Amino acid sequence: MATLVEQRAARRWRNAIRIAWLVFLSALLWFGLQQGGTTTDVSTPHTAVVSIQGEIAAGADASAEFVVAAMRTAFEDDGAKAVVLLINSPGGSPVQAGIINDEIKRLKAQYNKPVYAVVEETCASAAYYIAAGADQIFVDKASIVGSIGVLMDGFGFTGLMDKLGVERRLMTAGENKGFLDPFSPQTEKQRAFAQAMLDQIHQQFIAVVKDGRGKRLKETPDMFSGLFWTGQQAIELGLADQLGNLDYVAREVVKAEDIIDYTRKDNVAERLVKRFGASIGDGAVRALRSLPAIH
Repeated sequence: MATLVEQRAARRWRNAIRIAWLVFLSALLWFGLQQGGTTTDVSTPHTAVVSIQGEIAAGADASAEFVVAAMRTAFEDDGAKAVVLLINSPGGSPVQAGIINDEIKRLKAQYNKPVYAVVEETCASAAYYIAAGADQIFVDKASIVGSIGVLMDGFGFTGLMDKLGVERRLMTAGENKGFLDPFSPQTEKQRAFAQAMLDQIHQQFIAVVKDGRGKRLKETPDMFSGLFWTGQQAIELGLADQLGNLDYVAREVVKAEDIIDYTRKDNVAERLVKRFGASIGDGAVRALRSLPAIH
């Protein structure tokens, strides 16, 4: 009887999966048709825009995966006369920014098209790491630009634990495996190791900025200290080139007033795929757990 019950449960689950996939694929097709109804002819001369908004991180809208895919599409389009990176970001991952910066250089050389960075409110830290790869950087006079530095933050609760009488029981294989654990004390050797790592990444950042900006930079002792400046100050320091917004760059610099946005984001169908896949996986696990055991 237990075997029969298990077989029936498995059959019901397979049927439910098939029905769910049928409904899901139908919805996916419908959303695809809805979004495919508004197409744009990108063969005519235009300015291609790729937005970099918010945190630069894996899995975010401003991830290297999305930004690089959008840039490649823009560069490959014969109608795109130039690519504009529309930036409004406080920064994020130096790894993601480095991937994007490297791809900017590669695509510029391959397609011989200019790349311009247009800053809205903020272009700081990893966002400026990306902007440094552009041929020119345009800012608003009140934009926030710079913050050329690297940080690693966290908390330490060892003193509080001592006062509360809490004992930390952390077991590791490797004396430094838990040195970033907030509940364990940090030795001077571990602190020096982390600082050396940050210093190396900082030097990589500085090298990218110097390579991208070249002789336009007017270096000061504070330029690479992590400070940030207004757009007007950034122009004076050579961190930016001139004032200008997206419309200005398209009209006066690129000479192609038509603007087409190539920004890559999760569309409705993709979000459905991710959520549906997660829910199906969760449902399968629950169904398996509910099957009667055979002893």
